[in-house]
Amino acid sequence: MPEGDSVHRAAARLHAALAGRPLTTFDLRVPRFATADLTGRTTLEVLPRGKHLLTRIEGGLTLHSHLRMDGAWRVFAPDERWHGGPVHEIRAVLATADSTAVGYRLPVLELLRTSEEGRAVGHLGPDLLGPDWDPDAAAARLLAAPTRPLGEALLDQRNLAGIGNIYKSELCFLAGVTPWTPVGDLPDPPVTLVRLAGAAHRLLAANIGDRPARRNTTGIHRPGRELFVYGRARRPCLRCATAIREAAQDDRPTYWCPRCQSGPVPPA
Repeated sequence: MPEGDSVHRAAARLHAALAGRPLTTFDLRVPRFATADLTGRTTLEVLPRGKHLLTRIEGGLTLHSHLRMDGAWRVFAPDERWHGGPVHEIRAVLATADSTAVGYRLPVLELLRTSEEGRAVGHLGPDLLGPDWDPDAAAARLLAAPTRPLGEALLDQRNLAGIGNIYKSELCFLAGVTPWTPVGDLPDPPVTLVRLAGAAHRLLAANIGDRPARRNTTGIHRPGRELFVYGRARRPCLRCATAIREAAQDDRPTYWCPRCQSGPVPPA
């Protein structure tokens, strides 16, 4: 599943390609909306909300999509060959005279009234990269379930929207605790959680610019050293040289340093 910074970059690309221009093609290849035709209407804006994309279209309608594990939106020039997957994986085609946006493998795709967007995204917590970002509100939501493991709480988009599995592992490393540490067992939980939420915001914000796709949390721009722990199982910790460990948490690969991070871990 993409992280919030990836979704924000996707929204920016779609907005640049579609906003302010009438649609010459509007083709949704899902049974429920296959007959919908908004050709001729103007795309007003494309907004990210956590890991969701909201494409607002003239007439009070919004195309809501979510990429989940392997969905993608690609933007092509009029004479460019589409690439992003086989034709049968295409779920949406939105085109203007200048660009074509093609949605591949989109597991969530629905057309709804803009006034009813809350039905799709109203459950989300403060958006780490949105205008509603509030670290105190995010910390309060995290602390509402003090026995919940920190890694699971960070991934719950109802607490704060935008963190994925990569940032989960990286943030737990920066906090010095394992992802299985109960939220209430953090040192001075209210203060620590506000700081952790602030760190999450800074990391995502630092990775939304127009840069290569390789994400960076360490500040070290050398291959293999861009992340502290994620994807580094059995490799030396960048701080203490102890071998990084890997285990599943909620069926997702999770990484930590057994020396730099204290707290419970799953059985070997």
